[in-house]
Amino acid sequence: MLYDAFGRRFEYLRLSVTDLCNFRCNYCLPNGNDCNAGKNELSLFEIETLLHAFSLLGTSKIRITGGEPTLRKDLCDIIAIAASTSGIKKVAMTSNAFNLPKTLPKYIKSGLSALNISADSLNPYQFRAITGKQKLHSVLDTIDLALDSGLDNVKINTVLMKQYNLDQWEQFLAFTKDKEVTWRFIELMRTGDNSDFHRSQHVSGQVLQNRLIEQGWKKTQKEANAGPADEYSHPDYTGKIGLIMPYSEEFCKSCNRLRVSSTGNLHLCLFASSASSLRDNLCRGDIVGTKEQIEALLQYKRESHLLHHDNSGMTKNLAMLGG
Repeated sequence: MLYDAFGRRFEYLRLSVTDLCNFRCNYCLPNGNDCNAGKNELSLFEIETLLHAFSLLGTSKIRITGGEPTLRKDLCDIIAIAASTSGIKKVAMTSNAFNLPKTLPKYIKSGLSALNISADSLNPYQFRAITGKQKLHSVLDTIDLALDSGLDNVKINTVLMKQYNLDQWEQFLAFTKDKEVTWRFIELMRTGDNSDFHRSQHVSGQVLQNRLIEQGWKKTQKEANAGPADEYSHPDYTGKIGLIMPYSEEFCKSCNRLRVSSTGNLHLCLFASSASSLRDNLCRGDIVGTKEQIEALLQYKRESHLLHHDNSGMTKNLAMLGG
């Protein structure tokens, strides 16, 4: 098993397969990708080596992220490799659902078992203002398709912003009344490219937590390989609400995930000041060498990020690593 110097156990890998994205979200890529995006991505051979190395370290959950992972033409092959790797019990993906009404069935057939869908508004005009795309209908169609397809978990991600979607809180809650989804609200995080936007739009997740408790929602128990969200349930609602609060005091104490970029860099934290390339071992197909390199590097993981000090490390935008 994989442990860091603070006794935290890591069995969850977030693997970015591309940093390309076809949305222009105002909190992430308002001007679109830069000219270097999408270059030198990991090959299927390198991804297979990486996943075998992580499986030897006790990893049981893989989340495929981007950018927008569905922009990889070989995504079905990537999912199939992950699903067939010994020890991997869950293969999840985070997507903006741009084209998923057409493509989701083939991803499920390849081995996808859980899906997170980005949806920052239920108002089509606000959705376009945030993402730059008039694609809310694709998101809503994908949610229904995913629920009908029997996926283990269907989650919806919303980045909370003061002037763009905070006023839709009751609408978001109402959506979960009769749908078995978890709607997760993510506290806006400062990155290298969004400091002014963050300053004007940030809302503390504590605000929503207080609202949930006042309305009778109760915190549920986390699974061992669950992500960072605290989830809440209510007897009158079929769905759940999740809160991801990276500025909360206890946030890093339960860290159980590592990140690998689309170019093969191991990031010990989303907001680390540096990353280490695994590429030499990956391109040689050296599973044991990759495993040992990961074990050695993990001992340099810090106890906490430095977001509280306005230090977002080397993370320019969330498309670099899929958040």
